[in-house]
Amino acid sequence: MAVILTCTVSYGQDLKLSIVGNEQSVPGDINRKLLESVMRGEKLRWEDGASIKIALMKTNTPVGSNTCKKIYSMSGNELNKYFLALVFQGKVKAPAFFNSQGELLDYVVSTPGAIGVIESKNNSQGKLVLVDGQKEI
Repeated sequence: MAVILTCTVSYGQDLKLSIVGNEQSVPGDINRKLLESVMRGEKLRWEDGASIKIALMKTNTPVGSNTCKKIYSMSGNELNKYFLALVFQGKVKAPAFFNSQGELLDYVVSTPGAIGVIESKNNSQGKLVLVDGQKEI
């Protein structure tokens, strides 16, 4: 059974988000710069060589909308266009988008190299991943 790794990301009055990763490839401690590079599709492989697979809630969900604003500084439409352009150019594979956080967690747990974003209160399992040595960013 795979264990997921998490990092809490808090943003004032908005939803608190957690970064979740598959334990087989995702490191337990990452810095903010690496997190941003991974989530934007700039870094394509983890240190062990595993492909990075991004898992996100659909942009029309509250968590997906919050992720767009807080992690990408984009609207849902802008994020979709951003990844569509990268996929069209052959630079990355499209993120996997989910309707429910349960589906997203199942995907991350069962997919080596997967990393995703969920609402913090929905993460009842896992190991904390520190970002810049902090529990929250």
